[in-house]
Amino acid sequence: MSSTITYNVSGMSCGHCEKSITSEVSGLEGVTEVAADAKAGTVTVSSQAPLDEEALRAAVDEAGYELVGRAA
Repeated sequence: MSSTITYNVSGMSCGHCEKSITSEVSGLEGVTEVAADAKAGTVTVSSQAPLDEEALRAAVDEAGYELVGRAA
């Protein structure tokens, strides 16, 4: 079962931020697509199965940003 969820991320301000988050999140098992948007402060993640949000939070943290939660 595939899943696509958008999350709010704090701290992004530019294209470099988007690339950093995309690189880290893309490395998670099962992730098929990542779209980070610094202007909106979001990252949309598509995966083969629902992701472990703690693993996602750790990947975003590793990139230097904070996963705030799911976008409304």
